[in-house]
Amino acid sequence: MGFFSSAINILQTLVVAIGAGLGVWGVINLMEGYGNDNRATRS
Repeated sequence: MGFFSSAINILQTLVVAIGAGLGVWGVINLMEGYGNDNRATRS
């Protein structure tokens, strides 16, 4: 039973780490997208 609980803890840590990484990547993509939407910078 201890093996299962430790495996669940590891999976939870992995899911949280992946979620945080995707969240940071999404925020960076949003910032880059807003930079490209400025009409004054387009030729």
